[in-house]
Amino acid sequence: MRRIWTAAALGAAGLLSACDGGSSNMNLADSRMTSGLVDLTAANAGLSPAQSQVTDGIRLARQTTFGPTPEVLQQISKLGTEGWLNEQFGARGSTYADLAVARRSDFCKDATCSHRYFSRTAVAMRFYANAVSAPDQLRQRVAFALAQMIVASEAEVRSAAGMAAFNQLFLDNAFGNYRTLLKAVTLSPYMGLYLNMAGSSKAAPSENYARELLQLFSMGPNQLYPNGTPRRDASGGTIPNYGPDDIRGVARALTGWDRAKIGNASIYDTQAGDDVKPMIALPDRYDADEKRFLGTRVPAGASPAASVDAVVDAAFNHPSTAPFVSRHLIVHLVTANPSPGYVGRVAAVFANNGQGVRGDLKAVVHAILTDPEARTAPRADRGKLKEPVLAMVSLARAIGITTDGYAFAGRDTGLGQPVMRAPSVFNFYPIDYPLQGSNTLYNPASKLLNSSTVMRLHNMMYDWTVRTESSVTEFNAPVGLGAASGTRFAWATWESFGDNVEAMIAAVDVLLLGNSITPAQRVTLRNAALAITDKDARTRARKRAKLLLYLASTSPKFLVDR
Repeated sequence: MRRIWTAAALGAAGLLSACDGGSSNMNLADSRMTSGLVDLTAANAGLSPAQSQVTDGIRLARQTTFGPTPEVLQQISKLGTEGWLNEQFGARGSTYADLAVARRSDFCKDATCSHRYFSRTAVAMRFYANAVSAPDQLRQRVAFALAQMIVASEAEVRSAAGMAAFNQLFLDNAFGNYRTLLKAVTLSPYMGLYLNMAGSSKAAPSENYARELLQLFSMGPNQLYPNGTPRRDASGGTIPNYGPDDIRGVARALTGWDRAKIGNASIYDTQAGDDVKPMIALPDRYDADEKRFLGTRVPAGASPAASVDAVVDAAFNHPSTAPFVSRHLIVHLVTANPSPGYVGRVAAVFANNGQGVRGDLKAVVHAILTDPEARTAPRADRGKLKEPVLAMVSLARAIGITTDGYAFAGRDTGLGQPVMRAPSVFNFYPIDYPLQGSNTLYNPASKLLNSSTVMRLHNMMYDWTVRTESSVTEFNAPVGLGAASGTRFAWATWESFGDNVEAMIAAVDVLLLGNSITPAQRVTLRNAALAITDKDARTRARKRAKLLLYLASTSPKFLVDR
């Protein structure tokens, strides 16, 4: 849809797009959001202004949540980095457990039922509702990162219960041990269906899960130094971590597992597969002969469970697993281009948390977020582009939206990132997707950007800010998807600014732009806001806030986290 802009708005959009490195460090003494939003002066108190574009408190909020809010910034200011992380490590609130109720595949008799129980919609709604409002923001961010490395997708397996149970594994283990997570994923019926370990038998072992466990979920395809850089042979080529014989050996070790059955259904009832409970061993389908892989020997006669443990241990303990997993988490939480030193420091914590424990994800996440490269103002080649999901949710949190998630689940496909429906096991994008025009830098989320998705993202930002003046049906509660409340906007909190445009701009700057706009940009935003002259004071304030939020959310200062 073609948008019509005022001259002032167009000028503001152009000026915000100019990535000028200056920072105004404006005194926010008058920046107060009343009627439900906390004082942004308090939120900024104690956060030392960085010499680059953002203060560390705002940066920490971007790295540990789905987007800064006044409440989050105030809590970070109050607790400091360590206190905030400790609070987040203990926080709970998000869950999929109530959606993880197994149903027979012939349970539904109509399209409405199928949409609720055999599509991603209900689970994706919960993901977005949690991301917008649940207090355990860091747990969710880590779970989201893990789910983008260990992928199972609705593109192949349409089971809401299975998706819910699978994604619950990431929430439950986000701060647990990586080995525990690997084993749980290996025995997940949803993953079993997705990568064909469910039903794999000694007569025809499936190699799909075996291959991806090694390539994507643990060590990666090539040998790595502890700092994540590739080991090379005498000719300069990379050195593979495994070969075809290793994959065959792992595949044989993982035979003899299938989904449990709902109720007392027969093991041969294909419509009664339980997509929630861990898979069960079927010894008559298991290859009980000796297996060898990755320097590991599983003796003849070992049980199916012992074989699974041997596989998980070999993948988990491989020297390349620590840097491979560590780099993935750094890329999703902090920067697309971590230095080898950064990866090495985090990988060392993965290898040993200081108490002799390998794979402690709480320690790993703590190391990622307290590392100097995370806590200091980054160079121009650091930071990362927001993927569409993060852009949507961050805007929603800044506005003060409450939601059942339906509006978000209706938008994400058009933006190229429908959560829980990755196009393949390789996710929506690889973490080493190159930055256009560079031979050395990566820009992973840019793989999702094309003329169509960029236009849709901008239109979404417009529709969720400026256009909410008119009735938009996507915000209504859906029918047939269980308890749903729709999506509501906290415009009253923005109306409370009244004609204090300076304070309104300061709030938008803190929540969306990292307190980074220049004096010239501030003047242009002020002019754009003052061009709105509705006679009613509340209407005038609301429209000004919507325009400022739109201009901010479509600018590089918002879309690139630094």
